[in-house]
Amino acid sequence: MNALRFAFCTGAAIAILAGCGGGSGTPLSASPTGPSTALRMTTAERMRVRPTYNVLYSFKGGSGDGAYPWLGLLTDVKGTIYSTTTGGRATECDGRGRGTVFSITTSGTETVLHSFANEPDGARPLAGLISVNGTLYGTTETGGAKHRGTVFSITTAGTETVLHSFGGNSDDGATPLAALLNVNGTLYGTTFYEGTNKRGTVFKVTTAGTETVLYSFKSSGDGKNPQAGLININGTLYGTTEAGGANRKGTVFSITTSGTETVLYSFKGSTYHDGSYPLAALLNVNGTLYGTTEGGGANDKGTVFAITRSGAETVLHSFGGSGDGEFPDAALITVNDKLYGTTAQGGASGHGAVFAITTPGAETVLHSFKGTPDGAHPYSGLLNVKGKLYGTTRYDGAYDCGTVFALTP
Repeated sequence: MNALRFAFCTGAAIAILAGCGGGSGTPLSASPTGPSTALRMTTAERMRVRPTYNVLYSFKGGSGDGAYPWLGLLTDVKGTIYSTTTGGRATECDGRGRGTVFSITTSGTETVLHSFANEPDGARPLAGLISVNGTLYGTTETGGAKHRGTVFSITTAGTETVLHSFGGNSDDGATPLAALLNVNGTLYGTTFYEGTNKRGTVFKVTTAGTETVLYSFKSSGDGKNPQAGLININGTLYGTTEAGGANRKGTVFSITTSGTETVLYSFKGSTYHDGSYPLAALLNVNGTLYGTTEGGGANDKGTVFAITRSGAETVLHSFGGSGDGEFPDAALITVNDKLYGTTAQGGASGHGAVFAITTPGAETVLHSFKGTPDGAHPYSGLLNVKGKLYGTTRYDGAYDCGTVFALTP
């Protein structure tokens, strides 16, 4: 397991994006009867050939702002974007704060809606938010009445309510790291720890706060420590576990809403040129599931993979590190038949990258993060709003507290 990820999972602390590069435009070709296509292109078409990237907002930390957005996938609600930071509201940009929920317009105006207060409130929201009938729902890694994390709701005006405090015993999970999933008004999620076997759980919770553990992972032969959220396909839920499985490299699993779980695939690791340690949620594209692993692959720097719902897996791309990205921690999104994602490290400067990949596996780095005043180390995925991609970086920016960025591919 990556050392940075291990530190995070044990409580130390761990965001997103999309980029641009040469591979997303229409190929230029010479005409046999006239000027080249490039010469005939309009100004607007030339501008679209290469993606445009800009930092939309740099977090300041301190007493008035958030800091260090981690896994918080952005959520668009009527043109305003909402997400979370793990730090902020402390004396400096040092992560000592308990985290925030913030909103930001697509033009870059940011507002802190809520600052977490630890116990009995939650603390350190690592995942993003979902919107259900205009109310936002999320999880915190720690805090709550029993210090083991929470499920909370918050209005877009900033009124926050703790719906459930995890108990961290045989009857409940602990340390939720993932976003929630809405299925017909009931919220489903995962916890990294605890449950009957202390290997993590799948749970459901009503919007009124009634929580039920659906499944406790067993580790041996089964998965353990789910860090990612779930997706819903025709009433069956699909997810990943960071570890466990037949080879202890993580799994892809399915689970019914009544709690019947099946391991679909156990990752084998770099020895077999397979992935290892999937940290992110899956993406459904026409019935095929796509995802990322933080480790494994031909270079042991992570992969993009495809898997059928019956469990047949294929590695589409093995990240190479220098020039390419490495260690993808985030889920993928699809825009116009391409998949887009981020890597926490690698790229031209080693600070992470945004990439595009076709479903057959042709990958292109769109943006390599440069550090200050650019962002660095995106750990979460991207958000598509009207063709523009938005994301976050955990570090750097103008104040070294992380950024929100925008990319037009």
